[in-house]
Amino acid sequence: MRHFFDPGETQAVPKSLRQFLSLNDFQPAAERALPKPIFAYVAGGVEDNMSERANRAQFDRYGFVPRVLVDVSKRDQTVEIFGRTYAAPVGLAPMGISAMSSYRGDIVLARAGMDANVPAIMSGSSLIRLEEVMEQAPGTWFQAYLPGDSEQIRALIDRVAAAKVQTLVLTVDTPVSANRENNVRAGFSTPLRPSLSLAYQGVTHPRWLFGNFLRTLSRHGMPHFENNYAKRGAPIVSANVLRDFSDRGHLNWTHVAAIRRQWKGTMVIKGILSAEDAALARNHGMDGIIVSNHGGRQLDGTVAPLIVLPEVVAAAGEMTVMLDSGIRRGTDVLKALALGAKCCFVGRPFNFAAAVAGPEGVKHAIGLIVAEVQRDMGLLGVTDLKALDAAFLRRL
Repeated sequence: MRHFFDPGETQAVPKSLRQFLSLNDFQPAAERALPKPIFAYVAGGVEDNMSERANRAQFDRYGFVPRVLVDVSKRDQTVEIFGRTYAAPVGLAPMGISAMSSYRGDIVLARAGMDANVPAIMSGSSLIRLEEVMEQAPGTWFQAYLPGDSEQIRALIDRVAAAKVQTLVLTVDTPVSANRENNVRAGFSTPLRPSLSLAYQGVTHPRWLFGNFLRTLSRHGMPHFENNYAKRGAPIVSANVLRDFSDRGHLNWTHVAAIRRQWKGTMVIKGILSAEDAALARNHGMDGIIVSNHGGRQLDGTVAPLIVLPEVVAAAGEMTVMLDSGIRRGTDVLKALALGAKCCFVGRPFNFAAAVAGPEGVKHAIGLIVAEVQRDMGLLGVTDLKALDAAFLRRL
């Protein structure tokens, strides 16, 4: 079985991972491996999960129109993003508190992206210091959740620059906290509240308890939110966590303009769903945008990114347009690219892969979807991603 996307390279898949044939295979394994509250945090959407379901459904509403008798013996899926050539148009989306689902999860994910030469975005809602991740995986993008006032924002951006981050991603679709009922029902809360139920979940999942949680406590102490501010944030069990996540409602384009003046590197806005906001991002000097509804984790009932992608691309001008939310297959990636995206980011499945098998799990997961892209290009009759356009699709 070919493990990775380089057609000239065959790598042995560890025996324990051979049953994982697609990204979808990691979720049930992660559900068994993780305590119920942790799994629910990663897997869940909000309210009635309308947005989460719609994200997947939209990919099913496009069909391919393949070209045949094309010499596809040599296919190139490399993509240039912000002046750097990546091995594939697939990246790792930012995922908060990933160190709770796998040991040193932020580092595991960032290093996997670096090793595979695909873009990886570290979440601002992370439990490992940005500086440590950047030391382990230079080139990782950083997603910032902006603090509540301009002075704190300036200090955070200075810190990000000092950490040698080159690509700053501002997530803008979280002005207020989402109604994540699934978390409450599963016993997950922010802050994390110790309870008999939580203790039971720990002892009934000993691999997670000893391999991640207690290992983290013994080696690194109680996890803190490390990267929401210039200084260290609150412990994950502190009531102050609520305050740290509730002061973004007043943020607006004026703050974006100030950050653009301060930030000298590449700047991306994540969470765009309207052509009007894409035009505003362009007018404010953004280098790129990520069309996203946060994986269906914020406002339930939002439009799926794939629906609005063509109109956002039309309004984006020279900006690089990327997409996340619902990507699970190589065919999903090619559909998004045909509609104008330059790259697609995957979240939950890579988190699940890390929970199941650590670095090897994420490596295998990246290899699976990138190999799918390589294979699907051949079946579609495409040798270069630049040739993809909407002529290869029909709305079903």
